[in-house]
Amino acid sequence: MPIKMHSAKSDFRVLPVPECASPRRWTPYALGFAIGVITILAVRIPAQAQSYSDNVIYSFPGGSGGTEPVFSGVVQDKAGNFYGTTYAGGAYKYGIVFKVDASGNETVLHSFGQGKDGRTPYGGLVIDSAGRLFGATNAGGIWSQNCTAGCGIVYEIEPDGQEKLLHAFAGGSDGASPYGSLTRDAAGNLYGTTEMGGVSGWGAIYKIDANGTETILYSFPGQPGAQFPQAGVILDAAGNLYGTTTSGGTYNYGSVFEFSAAGQMTLLYSFLSGADGEAPDAPLFRAANGDLYGTTFEGGNGEGTVFKLDVSGKETVVHPFGDFQNDGIYPESPLASDSRGNLYGTTIQGGPGGIYGGVAYQINAQGVYSVVYDFGVQPNGTGPNGPLLLGSNGNFYGTTASGGTANSGTVYELIP
Repeated sequence: MPIKMHSAKSDFRVLPVPECASPRRWTPYALGFAIGVITILAVRIPAQAQSYSDNVIYSFPGGSGGTEPVFSGVVQDKAGNFYGTTYAGGAYKYGIVFKVDASGNETVLHSFGQGKDGRTPYGGLVIDSAGRLFGATNAGGIWSQNCTAGCGIVYEIEPDGQEKLLHAFAGGSDGASPYGSLTRDAAGNLYGTTEMGGVSGWGAIYKIDANGTETILYSFPGQPGAQFPQAGVILDAAGNLYGTTTSGGTYNYGSVFEFSAAGQMTLLYSFLSGADGEAPDAPLFRAANGDLYGTTFEGGNGEGTVFKLDVSGKETVVHPFGDFQNDGIYPESPLASDSRGNLYGTTIQGGPGGIYGGVAYQINAQGVYSVVYDFGVQPNGTGPNGPLLLGSNGNFYGTTASGGTANSGTVYELIP
């Protein structure tokens, strides 16, 4: 399939292509500078938005009850129950699918790791109107030379807790190691990405139809094309998919892409590694006017950005992170929106309470950044990096990867 690339020119050198992908980047970043290619919309501004308080709905106990809901977040059913995944813990120590009811009681619906089952789910779940849950695991399933811990699976959890295996990745051209969550369309088709595999070995976009048949829609070609997608994709009303890759693109610092319903791949933006950001590893948010918003884990003032990409392909940094005592650092959650057009997200570290806490932040419709909650106290949860769910009551719900009473993570509620 042809690839179209839209990107600014730069003097920056292209880094060598890595031999293998690192699952996550947790080390400080050496700041680079890009000159004359982006506009900084907002510097740090003292908090002006309404602050939130934190109600811990559930603290994970570790062990068989699950630990580390890394990038899970939660989904909610019609009765108000919350569902998500943990990366570790459970009966076989390879993660769980959990249910937490409105009273804060946990039920382990499934423990991963037995036999050819999946292992280590990083992403969260999607839920349909019947209460069925869908997700992917990064490992487990089919073992091969390319997947010594298994290539990962896509699964369905029935309302009674039974697991149904929808697809086991085989590595090679079939794809391997899905990190992100899934997207589901109105017809029941599931869409996602694998970080590895595909025809060229740089990752793939896949579809699983309502009958459980998998199709590889696109294989990433590697730099100067996109490579190594760690986030899932989002879907617009016309059936176009949008996503990010942590590396690849013109300068090998990551990209934003569109894969059209007609099968056309377009690189919408290639990051330059300086002030414009580097290594986007979270899903995008698409506004009603078609503008895309997202986060980069690095770049900006050294520790990530919130960026906007308009329909013409122009990138604007809405907020650069780098002041860990005030802003928070390292954003890895996708952005959520309220009815007034304000955007919300979280950082995994930083904030007034300490470097390892993290914050929840708001960017209002005028582009003003404000910290609305500081995750600086361990019993309240630390390291919030999953997506935020906006409830009908105006409260946000999410997960922290650590903290809580056993330091194994929490399900939390942010209340205005």
